[in-house]
Amino acid sequence: MNKNNYGTISPNSGDVHFQGTSNSSEFNSLCDSIVTNIYTVNSGWKTLEQALKNIGTSRDNHGLRDKIHVSQLSTNQIISVTPKDLNRLKMIIQKGDKQKEFQINKLTDNFTEAMAKYHSMQKLVASKMKANLLLVHSPENASVEEASSQSEQLQLSKQLAFEQDLLLDRESRIKQIESDVLDVNQIMRELSALVHEQRESVDTIENSIDHAVGNVEEGTEQLLKASRYNRKYRLKLCILVIIAVVVISALVGIIVSSLKK
Repeated sequence: MNKNNYGTISPNSGDVHFQGTSNSSEFNSLCDSIVTNIYTVNSGWKTLEQALKNIGTSRDNHGLRDKIHVSQLSTNQIISVTPKDLNRLKMIIQKGDKQKEFQINKLTDNFTEAMAKYHSMQKLVASKMKANLLLVHSPENASVEEASSQSEQLQLSKQLAFEQDLLLDRESRIKQIESDVLDVNQIMRELSALVHEQRESVDTIENSIDHAVGNVEEGTEQLLKASRYNRKYRLKLCILVIIAVVVISALVGIIVSSLKK
């Protein structure tokens, strides 16, 4: 993702600041927050990508699994609150502010892309973790053949209890792995509704602009017609005046001639 599309990073503080000419501090603050959230989601994706390479290898341990779990919890939280910020952006802008609506569309598209990529990586990691569960080994290693009958029964009882605990532990681990995978369905519905409303708003603005342009063109055409009509009217009026002058002059000439005789 190209962060120059909608934000810059201060060389001194590392904070993300939204580019634009907005006079609303809340608008700028929300944009900065969303840009930071997108970077966080991408960072979470990179963490899972690196962990995926180590799952099932000699580097796979409880520390790695805990790191994956904590990373997913924090990233999931960021993803869950971001649509609310996007919706808030849409609510605070002035109606008809096309530039800001395009900015919101850009942020929404980039967030959706980052979330989809992160969710796909989550599913890959979850699948590999379930296929390579970390098992707890039994502390009892005594040989059943070397034990007496009573000891053998005790050992068997312990072994059965351990296997039952192992199954419960396995089930618990699988549930945790599955619960860490983000449920994107609701979030995608919220984003889809937001994008749909924004697109409709943009289309409405564009239609209004087209309608206004059409009205202007129609008005211009009417003015041109009126201007042409006025020119023709003035021309006719001039001709009539000239004819009237000629007729009056002729009449005056005839009267004057008659008086002289």
